[in-house]
Amino acid sequence: MSPDSAAFLAKIREIALALPETEERPSHGQATFFAGGKMFAQFRDDHHGDDRTVIVVKVGDAETRTMLIEADPQLYSRPAYFRADWVSINLAPRAPDWEHVAGRLRQSWLLAAPPKLRATQAF
Repeated sequence: MSPDSAAFLAKIREIALALPETEERPSHGQATFFAGGKMFAQFRDDHHGDDRTVIVVKVGDAETRTMLIEADPQLYSRPAYFRADWVSINLAPRAPDWEHVAGRLRQSWLLAAPPKLRATQAF
């Protein structure tokens, strides 16, 4: 992992682990974040040699993913091995907008967290 990728992962951890009842554990060799046992994000660095550093998040449905990718194909892309309601946010080569990334992580958390856990949160 490059120094930039390590710094990106540290920032993702800071944001994700601040969300309620979030834990990190590896899944398929990647740093993966769970809310109440449900996956809501996965950090990928050069996954299968793709030379990209991304955070994969839930977006709700295929239409939202398509809209995001069409609106900004440099920022968003289709993640390999994920269903249609997930999107990759490219963290490099341009500097990430961490406020935007944090918002997407919060939204993904809300989409993935069990209903009881979601009901206790207001953000």
